[in-house]
Amino acid sequence: MFSIDWKPNKSSPVPLHKQITEFMKEKISNGEWTIGYKLPPQRTLAKAFEVNRSTVVTAYDELTAEGLIEGKTGSGTRVVNNTWNLLATAPPPDWSSYVNSGIHKPNLPTIQEINQAEFIPDIIRLGTGELSPELMPGTSMKQVFEKLSTRELTYGYEEPKGLLPLREQISSYLKTIGIQASPSSILIVSGALQALQLISVGLLHKGSTVLTEKPSYLNSLHVFQSAGMQLVGIPLDKEGLEAEHIPQYKKQHKAALLYTIPSFHNPTGTLMTVERRDQLLNICQQEQLPIIEDDVYRELWFEEKPPKPLKAFDKNGLDLYLGSLSKSLSPGLRIGWIVGPEPVIEHLADIKMQTDYGSSSLSQWAAAEWFSSGLYDQHLKEIRKQLKIRRDFTLNTLNQYFYSIATWEKPSGGFYVWVRLLPSISIRKLFEHALAEGILLNPGNVYDNQSGQYLRISYSFASLPSLEDGLRRLSIIISRLAE
Repeated sequence: MFSIDWKPNKSSPVPLHKQITEFMKEKISNGEWTIGYKLPPQRTLAKAFEVNRSTVVTAYDELTAEGLIEGKTGSGTRVVNNTWNLLATAPPPDWSSYVNSGIHKPNLPTIQEINQAEFIPDIIRLGTGELSPELMPGTSMKQVFEKLSTRELTYGYEEPKGLLPLREQISSYLKTIGIQASPSSILIVSGALQALQLISVGLLHKGSTVLTEKPSYLNSLHVFQSAGMQLVGIPLDKEGLEAEHIPQYKKQHKAALLYTIPSFHNPTGTLMTVERRDQLLNICQQEQLPIIEDDVYRELWFEEKPPKPLKAFDKNGLDLYLGSLSKSLSPGLRIGWIVGPEPVIEHLADIKMQTDYGSSSLSQWAAAEWFSSGLYDQHLKEIRKQLKIRRDFTLNTLNQYFYSIATWEKPSGGFYVWVRLLPSISIRKLFEHALAEGILLNPGNVYDNQSGQYLRISYSFASLPSLEDGLRRLSIIISRLAE
């Protein structure tokens, strides 16, 4: 189904056909209309733009002369200058050739235990990756809903891609971080996890291989594995994923795509450098390897902003970009987004409609209000301040109790300290002993089976007294197990 969210300005001195030509060139150059993308019939486009068909014909002629599009009798007019192939017909690595369905596997046993233990009264959650209740913007949230209560809203199902006012706000927000994306290339989802679920069942062949960092948050989920795929980890250093290995791993494992968390990586907290981002994107473009860029932590920086997203430099529609309010504002809103080529977004929107008929309209209106009112920017300033205090407190506590039993790096944003234990102890025994004493851990082996000597310590959730008490008692347990 064709939809457009732009019309030429009839009062402008620029001729209408020139405006239409430039609009379509931008769609192509941004990767929203990819190679093979079938343009709508001239009459359809003329109706959408509210112009004469001859105006559209002139625009098509100019684009054809520039070699950007090509028309063939019987098959219509298609884009011919991009690096993506037509989704419905091309072989991997292009998206719609991946379309398949999957059956979910259960969570890893340790993840199931963690999920259950989180509801034990008074347990100290040292690994939980969400904002503490005391950091939630309760007063501002009430203000948002009070304001919404005075307005005429639609409370029915929204259109497949999500509430248009929210997509418009996200489009404006994305420009502030360097991403040019029209509302039609944005899909509202119920958090980044649903984005991964839609991608796994909607865009991948069964048996595909997904490359990711080693370790990776993705290993703690069974989203891709449930759809019959395997994950292969690429080594990670202080600058991020070691991109020079991508061609070898792609060839060796016939990889379908790359999943990465470049900003404040989960679980290690690593921030990918500008140079490494450039290298990764260039290599993936050369290898025609699609990217899922999970950027849900990017606004949680402390001393300085992270580098621009990979998506900001992607002119070939190679990158599916994931964002969310779950980490930065409230997990309860269940609002996230996917940004990508329009054919991909439309396909995922169709699958989402089959799955849940759209995210909560009330949550979408609330999210739109957070953006449009300026409250989100204000909240981010405060949450960065509070998380920095928590990070520094946690590092000081680690220095006090873990100086002889562990090593770690100082994160520059996000939620996590990736702690490497020096004594050779069973991480399973540590998990069980800690749980018995009311301390809940996220052991490293749920993110990589070779990270059995690591813990993901989160400074975002537990109160500062609980963090201090939990880490102090945990150090005693570790020393006891090491005897």
